[in-house]
Amino acid sequence: MTARSQVGLALHGIAGSAFRSVLIVVCALIVAGFVLATALLAQAAQDSLTRSLDRLGADLVVVIESARTDAKDALIMGTPTAARMPGVFTSWVARVKGVEAVSAQLYLGAIATSPYIDEGDLLVVAYDPRTDFTLGPWVKSGATGDLAEGQAVAGSSVSVPPGRTLELYGVPLSVRATLEPTGTDLDHSLFVGFETAYELARASKAAADGTLAAPRGEVSAVMVKVAPGARPRRVAAAIRGEVTGAAAVASPDMFKDYRSQMAGLRRGLVVIMVLAVVLSMAVLGLAFSLAAHQRRRQIGVLRALGATRGAVVRAFLTEAEILALSGGVLGVVVAAAGIALFSAPLGDTLGFPFSFPSSGKLAILIVVGLAVALAVVAVAALIPALRVARQEPATSMRE
Repeated sequence: MTARSQVGLALHGIAGSAFRSVLIVVCALIVAGFVLATALLAQAAQDSLTRSLDRLGADLVVVIESARTDAKDALIMGTPTAARMPGVFTSWVARVKGVEAVSAQLYLGAIATSPYIDEGDLLVVAYDPRTDFTLGPWVKSGATGDLAEGQAVAGSSVSVPPGRTLELYGVPLSVRATLEPTGTDLDHSLFVGFETAYELARASKAAADGTLAAPRGEVSAVMVKVAPGARPRRVAAAIRGEVTGAAAVASPDMFKDYRSQMAGLRRGLVVIMVLAVVLSMAVLGLAFSLAAHQRRRQIGVLRALGATRGAVVRAFLTEAEILALSGGVLGVVVAAAGIALFSAPLGDTLGFPFSFPSSGKLAILIVVGLAVALAVVAVAALIPALRVARQEPATSMRE
């Protein structure tokens, strides 16, 4: 039996049983979709962790004691903390042994109806461009240092007008730099110098929906870089001991929790994927067993005409793989499109910055998802195919 004959026989079998064909396609879709979705989530979590470690900049975040839990979000999700503490904490922290550099930030508030953000709120944060070391690694274009009054740094999700000038509460802001996508709240943030922040807060008070607040002499958080050779946890402990009322959280502690969270997520996804594969294989095995039973006379005729057992098995598997490939392609397209569309809500729900993998990694993951779907369908079809191919032609035609 030639390859063309095997493909023709496979297509004839597919057309002869629409219900069975649709069932096999759906099972392949589920398998490929689950495999790709699991791999995408795991890869996105790992990529986000790696990028955060590479570009974190700050080894510690210092906040007021009551806002200790906010420090984790500040490092991992880029979420600004709304708590306030005296600005003098910045100089106190800088004097602690093991601290190499400090930079203060002040969260002014969120603008819910900003025309510069398609979804969510526009977060406004003041920072000191002369001492900052956290935004620089994320710069896509422009520069974050020596920011003049009336200038700003925009996150990747902020819609910058062609003239690169925004207006908040009547205050014009020239966008000097934009940041690369981070998968965090940095994408929705607008960073300004402290003097610009005070002007924005004054202008905000006159507006009906004014929500910005920038009290002089106060900061929300102090980002800390430890000196070479110093251990972040020891420096954090020293800050807590020497600066009364301050809470210092080290990035290693936060990423330890983050890794544990990701490990639990991956285990849960793998369990769901395995259950889906096992259930699909059982359904596919039943579908192919019924198909083999229904076509036993046809196979008997083929054997009587000289078709070998191997040719019969290959024809059967060709039909299975055509259906598996169709379902697998649909599965990876649906999974990839769904995760791409809902990546932001996924990141918020799962509690980690979600960034879509590069095109190269995505291509590899798609191939893996298709390969698993093809393998599952092939295994499910193999046993019924071998069983019916082993029957004697005369026996098959009599049944």
